[in-house]
Amino acid sequence: MTRTWILVANASTATVYSNEGPNKGLTRVKTLAHAESREKGSDLASDRPGHSQSHGNGHGAFVAAKSPKEVEAQRFALELARELNQGRTNHAYERLLLVASPHFMGLLNQQLDAHVRKLVAVSIEKDYTKLPEKELAGHLENHVFL
Repeated sequence: MTRTWILVANASTATVYSNEGPNKGLTRVKTLAHAESREKGSDLASDRPGHSQSHGNGHGAFVAAKSPKEVEAQRFALELARELNQGRTNHAYERLLLVASPHFMGLLNQQLDAHVRKLVAVSIEKDYTKLPEKELAGHLENHVFL
């Protein structure tokens, strides 16, 4: 019997489900939230960008390489990657399904450990975080025997 974890996530919320085998359904393992990803970018930055004085009459402003929201999304992706790695080292699952919004899937894939990446059986780039469990199961039935 192969235990499967299903991570359903976006930049601000994630739920980890477990499936113990055929006809066992989904069991919620953990729900994680990252409230900072829901805040406005202006609320996340401490102040306005700095300015630079150039020769002559020109002025410039320093622009951050990444927006504050992007930084927070990366932090949450790292938190989830650590959670998945801990589950792997504790032998909590043998197979992994990743379901995340397209942009967040890219951030998550950048943070995944090589050992966890080997356990990823399916990646679905959809945001199913707001779906009820019954409807979520309907979307996943082609990938997991629920």
